[in-house]
Amino acid sequence: MNAPVIILLLHLTQTEIRALGLSSKVEAVARCPLGHFPCGNLSECLPQALQCNGHKDCPNGADEWRCGDNIGWADLFGPILQNGSSVKQYLPNDCYLQEYPKSCKCIQTDVECVAVNLQDVPRLSPNVTWLSLRSNEIRVLPDFVFSEYFALQRLFLQNNSLQFISKHAFSGLYSLKRLFLSENQISSLSPGVFRDLHQLEWLVLDHNPLNILSQDTFIGLQSLMYLSMVNTSLQQFPHPSFCQHMPSLHWLDLEGNKIQTLNYSILKTCSKLEVLLLMDNKIRRVPENTFQSLWKLAELNLSSNRIRELPKNTFKSLSKSLLKLNISHNPLLHIHPSHFNHLTHLQSLALEGIEIPDIQTKMFLAMVNLSHIYFKKFQYCSYAPHVRSCKPNTDGISSFEDLLANIVLRVSVWVIAFITCFGNLLVIGMRSVIRAENNLHAACIKVLCCADCLMGVYLFFVGVFDVKFRSQYNRHALLWMESVECRTIGFLAMLSSEVSVLLLTYLTLEKFLVIVFPFSNLRPGKLQTGVVLASIWLLGFIIAAVPLMNEDVFGNYYGRNGVCFPLHSDKQEKPTAKGYSTGIFLGLKKMAILVIIFSYSSMFCSIYKTGINATELRGRLHKDVAVANRFFFIVFSDALCWIPIFIVKILSLLEVEIPGTISSWVVIFILPINSALNPILYTLTTSFFREQVELLLCRWQKRHIVKKDHKSLPTSTIFIETSRTPCYQQPAFLQRVSLTIADPRYA
Repeated sequence: MNAPVIILLLHLTQTEIRALGLSSKVEAVARCPLGHFPCGNLSECLPQALQCNGHKDCPNGADEWRCGDNIGWADLFGPILQNGSSVKQYLPNDCYLQEYPKSCKCIQTDVECVAVNLQDVPRLSPNVTWLSLRSNEIRVLPDFVFSEYFALQRLFLQNNSLQFISKHAFSGLYSLKRLFLSENQISSLSPGVFRDLHQLEWLVLDHNPLNILSQDTFIGLQSLMYLSMVNTSLQQFPHPSFCQHMPSLHWLDLEGNKIQTLNYSILKTCSKLEVLLLMDNKIRRVPENTFQSLWKLAELNLSSNRIRELPKNTFKSLSKSLLKLNISHNPLLHIHPSHFNHLTHLQSLALEGIEIPDIQTKMFLAMVNLSHIYFKKFQYCSYAPHVRSCKPNTDGISSFEDLLANIVLRVSVWVIAFITCFGNLLVIGMRSVIRAENNLHAACIKVLCCADCLMGVYLFFVGVFDVKFRSQYNRHALLWMESVECRTIGFLAMLSSEVSVLLLTYLTLEKFLVIVFPFSNLRPGKLQTGVVLASIWLLGFIIAAVPLMNEDVFGNYYGRNGVCFPLHSDKQEKPTAKGYSTGIFLGLKKMAILVIIFSYSSMFCSIYKTGINATELRGRLHKDVAVANRFFFIVFSDALCWIPIFIVKILSLLEVEIPGTISSWVVIFILPINSALNPILYTLTTSFFREQVELLLCRWQKRHIVKKDHKSLPTSTIFIETSRTPCYQQPAFLQRVSLTIADPRYA
């Protein structure tokens, strides 16, 4: 049952369906809606998100069948390449050679001399058919060194120290089919060096410093089918007609070189080429007729180049042959809706790392046989519902189905939001009821709690929209990230973060002045404190609002992920947005942390120097020292919060791939941790606050006892019972006076 037939139902009339002979298929898959695929022969259908996700969701496990992307030759010949240099296993293990080195292994006519410190090619019997000289110290291959080995079919010379291969080194090897010269120091190859290798099918030259090849280097290779020159520093093709001397070439691998030019004249003689691998080069432009002569090409890989533009008919000539296409990680400015219209036989398409701002469903409709597609963002999968396997399924934060990818995130966002909001609101309420020792300091704490409470509001909204989009997030993902709601909650999170760190810096500097300069008049008054607090909120508002003012300059600054927070940079981020984000995360916050560290270092030094001499000063500084200790733990928690964010930001600027899972943990767990802990560190753990809470509780208890027992006990008894509570102790003479006034018997 062919899944792509589903999409045809939307565009073909009944007459056209019958004309194409698809009626039986149509009837078979009609029961599955678009974006769903049948469980083999069962009547059950599963959505695209559950296909090839590593879990058997179909009763018969059909959703995990044929999930491997084995299209093309690479997967077919990969194991052969890996195991080709191993000695074949024969029974019995007799050696049919009369001459071979004692340090080597011989089985029938195969010889293995691996890592035995050979400096020259050893003498062998002429009937050798298989020779491995891997991982030795051979530096030179002189003329006619293999001329006696007319029966040799495979020769492995990789991982030696080969620097020079003479022109006639391979003369006489008329039966050789596979030659491996990878991981050596070969910088040049003489013209005609492979002239006698008429039967050669595989030539591997990987990881050699080959910059330029002569136009006659490949003379004689009429039977060559596979040529690999990976990471050889090749800057250009050796001849305008590259395959002129290799008319049977089927597989050409030029990965990791420095090739800049690609056009029709280079490949026009490569008509039998079926696999062309050009990833990780420096190709900037691909003319429209480049692949015109490659009528048998089945796999094309142009990933990780510098291609900025592809003509819309680039792949038109490959419409009947191409099965696998990879153009990932190119700085393509635009993908035209008709780029893939002609690729009706294509089965695998890779567009990883490519931003497609104007993505449309019709871009992929013509590829009716497409079974695997790879995007930069999993949100793009909704535009290819007829493709069974679409990757990625998640960015670590969000998944194909849900805004928050897993149950841990979905539960944690509500728990942390509740703790953050409840803790900060509790502190604001308690500090409004309890009279503080320092009203200005208390006002600053309440303002900080307001800022931290915004982080809880942000998390609540993330949780709300996660519930709203549950099981269907992919349908709304792009619209959500572009929405006003996403930008608003991103703005709230940034505002909370910036105001919080600025207030923390101000509170640290205030305490620094109190402890380091105890006799100065540098302490801010009511007016100065109000101005500073207003300025901090204004600055935080400006920092959070600037990216919203010009989308052409900043792009969608807050809507680059599902949780609407710009944590790290990527290649597609606009330069202005990247610079601004770097200035905020690595400039402003780093400076704030350095100021805090310097201030606390100075405070502790000052406390140590003055606290050992003056007894009166020691008593006066006791409370400030306690506050300083408390602030130390606050700064320590801030450091634990911001250091991971600094690291993530730096790694993203260095273009290190950051797993989305890390981003989700940072945004949901690490970023709000200060907002959740600050109420505890600033208020709930202070001795003054605990004493005031105890006093309030005791007063409430007294009033309750008095109200309950005032009818049954005399006034003196009530006063004595209530005065015994440990929360309130009067001086002895006051107790006697009170008792006398209440009851003359105590006079």
